[in-house]
Amino acid sequence: MSLFPSPLVSLQSGCWFKLICGASFQHLPAIRTLALVYGLAGADCVDVAADPAVIAAARSGLEVAQSRSGRSPWLMVSLNDGEDPHFRKAQFNPTQCPSDCSRPCERVCPTGAIDPGGVTESLCYGCGRCLHICPLDLIGARSYVSTPSAIASLVLPLGVEAIEIHTVPGRYDDFARLWRSVEPHLDRLQLVAVSCPDGPNLADYLRSLYDLMAPGLRAAGCALIWQTDGRPMSGDIGAGATRAAIALGQKVLQLRLPGFVQLAGGTNDRTVPKLRDLDLLGPNRLAGVAYGSYARSLLKPVTDRLEALELAAGQAVPIETQPELLAEALTLAQPLFAPLKSPHAPIPLAALPP
Repeated sequence: MSLFPSPLVSLQSGCWFKLICGASFQHLPAIRTLALVYGLAGADCVDVAADPAVIAAARSGLEVAQSRSGRSPWLMVSLNDGEDPHFRKAQFNPTQCPSDCSRPCERVCPTGAIDPGGVTESLCYGCGRCLHICPLDLIGARSYVSTPSAIASLVLPLGVEAIEIHTVPGRYDDFARLWRSVEPHLDRLQLVAVSCPDGPNLADYLRSLYDLMAPGLRAAGCALIWQTDGRPMSGDIGAGATRAAIALGQKVLQLRLPGFVQLAGGTNDRTVPKLRDLDLLGPNRLAGVAYGSYARSLLKPVTDRLEALELAAGQAVPIETQPELLAEALTLAQPLFAPLKSPHAPIPLAALPP
């Protein structure tokens, strides 16, 4: 039996933990490993790209986590109603790079997606750190928008329990168009999240979205999360990034919208201690935190070593077949999830079946 509460109870009690694998991140072995490790660590939800192969990889990892912990996090896919930095890939022509370039793009890339051959698309999650650092301005970005017809026919039937729609203030018509494609399928879902950064008329915009969604959510019995995207994809760049996440969370919390409020965008190991200092976590306060780039960076030493083992073996090496690596990954993850799940105890490694 799991030592952690169910996802819904976590939301209600203020200890909700969501792992963001990345709306554009498509490195399947890493996604499987992240889902498995953080599933064991106590994640309530794992958010991935709306890609059938990515969904299958995450589901595979979550099934192993469930078999060992007795608990199944919700699997979420991210959608967007328009251009959004979470839904893009860096791109450039490496033949245009001068031979004497110091290649600052490689140094700033958090996933190692850039090398002399260009951009490895499956590793790029659209953080944009390379876009303005190229001395010759050779790097651009390719963006994409969720297609309503594809969502209905390809994504939602794959057994996901939750969706998240990324939007910005002022895109009501685009949001409504996407919502109409989702609404007929709400009876399959446990949760709908709306991710939105700050912007002009934020309060009025979020209220208009709630009025649009409320009838369908009530009919299907879906929970609703307002994800406050404080400083997108920046949790791994420094401790100060969490300030924007907390400030926007407080702003949206004061609107007293129906549903739960959850932080994202700049979250890291400083986030929960600061929230506890401010007494912002708990029922009728912030429901929890989503971790993306910071959570992934914590496990990068393990995923890199696992990838090296796979290259040497010439085949996939599931992390559950490497007990020492799995134990190391859980040890690396614990400082992030334990403060949020307190007083819920982390799963003792010795208690996990082989």
